[in-house]
Amino acid sequence: SYCPVGSSNLPGTARQHKLIVSWIIFANLFVVFNMSKTKAADIIGKEAVFMYVVLFASPLAALKDVIETKSAVSIPLPFTIASTLNCSLWSIVGLLKLNDFNIYFPCMLGLGCAVLQLCLKGIYDDGISDGRAGDSHQEMSKV
Repeated sequence: SYCPVGSSNLPGTARQHKLIVSWIIFANLFVVFNMSKTKAADIIGKEAVFMYVVLFASPLAALKDVIETKSAVSIPLPFTIASTLNCSLWSIVGLLKLNDFNIYFPCMLGLGCAVLQLCLKGIYDDGISDGRAGDSHQEMSKV
């Protein structure tokens, strides 16, 4: 009900996404079956770190739109809160207990992205910039 049939919020087509995912899977299988376990784990671990950072930074793709429209409605608050908590906890565990760069570094990057998203949500909210949130709420309740 929120998205028209056939539309996508992803760049490219579904076919392109399936092709890319297939290539990633085949590349990982190649690495697993043709390299030592240590080397394969290192390569796939770095790939996972990259994907982790992309995942938590992805809502920032709307950054330009958020600033131009002065509305943070495109930033999902539940995901941002969950990201902040998750990245905070894993940053602490990765740094203080495990001392593992592959855990704490991407988590700290994810935490930075989540905090930036929370700041944008706090600054721009959902586009009500004249301080009349009550009026907007009343208008929405009439719908």
